[in-house]
Amino acid sequence: MKQFIYADNAATTRLNKEAFNAMIPWLTDEYGNASQPYAFARKPKKALAESRKMIAKCINALPEEIYFTSGGTESDNWAIKGSASSDPDKLATITSAIEHHALLNACASIERQGYPVTYLSPDSEGMMDPEQLSAAITDRTRLVSIMFSNNEIGTIEPIAELARIAHSHGAIFHTDAVQAIAHTPIDVKAMGIDMLSASAHKFNGPKGIGFLYVRKGVELRPLNDGGAQEFGMRAGTENVASIVGMAKALEISCSALNENAEHILKLENALLERLKESGLDFVRNGARNHIPGNISVSFKDADGEAILHRLDLMGICVSTGSACDSVSTQISHVLKAIKLKDNYARGTIRISFGKENTFEEANIIAESLIRILKK
Repeated sequence: MKQFIYADNAATTRLNKEAFNAMIPWLTDEYGNASQPYAFARKPKKALAESRKMIAKCINALPEEIYFTSGGTESDNWAIKGSASSDPDKLATITSAIEHHALLNACASIERQGYPVTYLSPDSEGMMDPEQLSAAITDRTRLVSIMFSNNEIGTIEPIAELARIAHSHGAIFHTDAVQAIAHTPIDVKAMGIDMLSASAHKFNGPKGIGFLYVRKGVELRPLNDGGAQEFGMRAGTENVASIVGMAKALEISCSALNENAEHILKLENALLERLKESGLDFVRNGARNHIPGNISVSFKDADGEAILHRLDLMGICVSTGSACDSVSTQISHVLKAIKLKDNYARGTIRISFGKENTFEEANIIAESLIRILKK
């Protein structure tokens, strides 16, 4: 049997079995529409309330501050577009050059409507300097949106300090925490976060479901019109089964967060040590303070796409730091923003370990890379 090693957990994760089992009744027997007034809708309605409470507890929020969405992309779009026209005296948005495209494209959309957006640049480790935000922000700034951790290089940003600066100018602070939630501790109240985006499939929940945390008192307009679901803020029949699965997966992941992080960091260190021992010329991208297991490595004078495909032939799944089209390989906007040299950037791959990965798998990946690159 051909080996199979999945090391692309930053892209998506395996659905937790307990979360899957929790979903089944809401797909089969308890299939009622939670918005209906009759008795058959009571259990689904209660399931939504319990899931909201469970999710809120994981980030120290109130249940009524949790709004269910279709995932991180919708949550980011809602945070950006839904707040754009909330205050006629505050029209400006500040974000970073290394955000996920869901957020960058949403910002481009409001720019076309006449709302100014400022893009801050990170340092060579992908870290945002609070002083740069202090220099850019004004009393006309409405929203500051900086991702909690970068999806490509794993760097965790100084969220609490950035939020404090935003608040000192009367601005709202949003963070895309899709890569961070359930992988590093998050307390929205202690950190001063006003809005937070999350996606279930990044923490062993189902795909196509997520949530947006919106602090009570923050003005936000609905992204789409229709019914009165989600406190009248997000129209559409609730996906009860997926919401229940998301809440269960988040609860399980958060309860074992430290244990999982410790295991994954050991795998990360083992892989990197083996690569260093091999004598390969490479750089590890990102900051020391990063999401455990998110390993962006750039090999000198190599081709990241070619490495990915060679590993795929060996039954190993990783991601790359570039996007290939029919003409050329494009270096990602994140690697450009941290000013990584082109001869390293082109040879970038991202290995992202999860709690189910083993030391044997980490060793096989390392030896496979050495074999490919030394050949």
